[in-house]
Amino acid sequence: MGFCVSVSHGYGLSSSLLHAQHPCSPSSKSTLLMGFPLTSHASALNRKGFRPQKKLVVYAKRISGLEEALRIRRERELRGTEKFRRPPPLRRGKVSPRLPVPDHIPRPPYLDSNILPEISSEYQIHDAEGIAQMRAAGELAARVLNYAGTLVRPSVTTDEIDKAVHQMIIEAGAYPSPLGYGGFPKSVCTSVNECMCHGIPDSRQLQNGDIINIDVTVYLNGYHGDTSRTFFCGDVSGPVQRLVKVTEECLEKGIAVCKDGASFKKIGKRISEHAEKYGYGVVERFVGHGVGTVFHSEPIIYHHRNEGPGTMVEGQTFTIEPILTLGGIECTTWPDNWTTLTSDGSPAAQFEHTILITRTGAEILTKCEDSNL
Repeated sequence: MGFCVSVSHGYGLSSSLLHAQHPCSPSSKSTLLMGFPLTSHASALNRKGFRPQKKLVVYAKRISGLEEALRIRRERELRGTEKFRRPPPLRRGKVSPRLPVPDHIPRPPYLDSNILPEISSEYQIHDAEGIAQMRAAGELAARVLNYAGTLVRPSVTTDEIDKAVHQMIIEAGAYPSPLGYGGFPKSVCTSVNECMCHGIPDSRQLQNGDIINIDVTVYLNGYHGDTSRTFFCGDVSGPVQRLVKVTEECLEKGIAVCKDGASFKKIGKRISEHAEKYGYGVVERFVGHGVGTVFHSEPIIYHHRNEGPGTMVEGQTFTIEPILTLGGIECTTWPDNWTTLTSDGSPAAQFEHTILITRTGAEILTKCEDSNL
């Protein structure tokens, strides 16, 4: 579960609660659940010699020639050898009332307000006791996610998945971290097809051929464990299956560069290199984050190429959660201020793990042993 921020210049970050209809618009300054929309603002340049009646507009695209060529080739392949039938656009279903949590289960501190908290500037570096607690929270989150995946099939509603996840979490004595976070009304996020992230479970039934990302975060004994995976519902088309497979590979490759002393920017570089081989877009607006006793903190983990500062430290925990798309990376957010979709309606896939930095590598705290992928 990430966060959503805006960047005014350089890599300085600012975040604030947004109540506008489209928090992913270039003018937004918002904080959302599970990823960070990033925007940059360049000043206009005036040159002498331009005639007033003529306007020259130059659009700069941060895309390599190789990436563009691969994207064009992939689009031709989809039009030619494999016909990809885009499902009907997502529509909001009915959202059921918030589920109760027993009084004896400890609550995270942010439930005192419906306002999203600012991202903490403190890195979360743990001692032996803290590492043990993070392992326990991560293991529970992984088990819950595995169970949620077994529920994915045609005709099941995302609301039913939410209820099952909620019950499993509270039976383990934990709190479902998304519930009440900045007013989020559910215990899990369910993002279907073109939904990049932040999907609110509702009455919509899953359809044969859908893909669904289920994002689970648990708060156990004062520590958050955060993980997500994209599942297949029935018979999924070949192009979408490849998107999901490559997205998972991107997460694995991002984790592989992590160790004590490694720079954070290596994560985005490695993910981008792999995604570009297949012509997929890497969403820049949503990022990973530190996680532990605090739900969202520094460091900010960019999944695209970047020159962000900082190096990893042994004992540190954070998430890596890339989102890849079959089309463009621009997004649109529904009026609920959470559900964020690709602007062009193309499918999106996401995978996420919470990791612990060690001296020689990274330990995956939310490792899922079973998968239906």
